[in-house]
Amino acid sequence: MKAKDLRAKQPKELGEELLKLRREQFNLRMARATGQAAKPDQFAKVRKNIARVKTVLAQVRK
Repeated sequence: MKAKDLRAKQPKELGEELLKLRREQFNLRMARATGQAAKPDQFAKVRKNIARVKTVLAQVRK
């Protein structure tokens, strides 16, 4: 997910995207806790995508 693509979205869509990413992050944490984590690189990708969405949301609000 690129910041350029995120800037084209409306704030409501960005909020929905953020919620989706938070759920995915939660599911990855639960899978890791139960020993089912298959792709450890997903944790960093999701965390960085959350940061991108939050950054674009902050820029839009200004």
